[in-house]
Amino acid sequence: MPTAFHDRVSRELSDIDAQGLTKPERVIASRQGPMIEVGGRSVLNLCANNYLGLAGDQRIVDATKAASDERGGGTASVRFICGTLDIHKALERSVADYLGFEDAILFAAAFDANGGLFEPLFGEEDAIVSDSLNHASIIDGVRLCKAKRYRFANSDMDELETRLQEARAAGARDIIIATDGAFSMDGYIAKLKDIRVLADRYDALIMVDDCHATGFLGPKGRGSFAHHGVQVDFVTGTFGKALGGAMGGFICATSAVVQLLKQRARPYLFSNALAPSICGASMEAIRIAQGAEGDALRTQLTANAARYRSAMTEAGFDLLPGEHPIIPVMLGDAKLAQDLAARMLELGVYVIGFSFPVVPRGQARIRTQMSAAHTFDHIDQTVAAFKQAGKELGVI
Repeated sequence: MPTAFHDRVSRELSDIDAQGLTKPERVIASRQGPMIEVGGRSVLNLCANNYLGLAGDQRIVDATKAASDERGGGTASVRFICGTLDIHKALERSVADYLGFEDAILFAAAFDANGGLFEPLFGEEDAIVSDSLNHASIIDGVRLCKAKRYRFANSDMDELETRLQEARAAGARDIIIATDGAFSMDGYIAKLKDIRVLADRYDALIMVDDCHATGFLGPKGRGSFAHHGVQVDFVTGTFGKALGGAMGGFICATSAVVQLLKQRARPYLFSNALAPSICGASMEAIRIAQGAEGDALRTQLTANAARYRSAMTEAGFDLLPGEHPIIPVMLGDAKLAQDLAARMLELGVYVIGFSFPVVPRGQARIRTQMSAAHTFDHIDQTVAAFKQAGKELGVI
């Protein structure tokens, strides 16, 4: 076994730790929810993408069990061989109808959905214009495609127009604008109304990653495009956040696009089909999200985010502005973010420090996230803990 390689890996790990960039994995011994069991005690959970609070909901658990009882643990195959079940088709129909598209295609993960979108649909004659803060999965998906690449600063519409002009001047056959619907590290919501205007002006397509929007933004939680009241060409998303909290991704588009992706998208062709349990849970989550209960959960989520933002701002913390339930507490220094997160856990609140390479250097933060399952008491307890820890560490 070559020792030089393993010595280099050890040095890199030591360097990561010395810079305060080590990302600890704390073991949870309970269902996901506003309160979780960590290290043998119950703590407040402020860092899950459990927007509607459905990840631990008993109805989701029951739907998971029922689907497993009926269709087993999995297909032991990819979809086009012997891996397509009726429950896969039902979930595709369910998510497409929910979001208002002709059809949908399922993937083992949302990362795969973004990784599988571009390469089958766009070639050397085409152009992709991508937001600078896009998720890593979009970046990797674009890298796999031979289309010419352009980049614009986050939500900078002037620079986006310049890039569209450059792509048109270079003779691009098709142009696609790719953006997160809501940017996961900052909570910013994409300016899709403005993007729609520019897309129409330059005859461009729009792709939106709505992993951090589906289920709770816009009417009935249909996502960022519905929030802005515009149409887009492709929506990618996940069942691993608001819609049940499990895993799996999807692309919604026209039927023809979906059929082409099913013929050529490599993550679809070469990955096992989604487990029936995930399909059952996801359909139950969609049923809840698009109904009256979903409306009530979204109202509670909005109220929770507003209360928390107001209290944390009044306490003197530096928050990124916005209306999204992702609410980053900006700290700058990576070690400070880790130290504050560790102290918060001692005080009974589970949060995580984010630092490079997840966010740019010098922009370390604790990204807190609201859930509809949080109560105002949970929020007040969290703010009190932040105040105590912040004063102890000189943050406020």
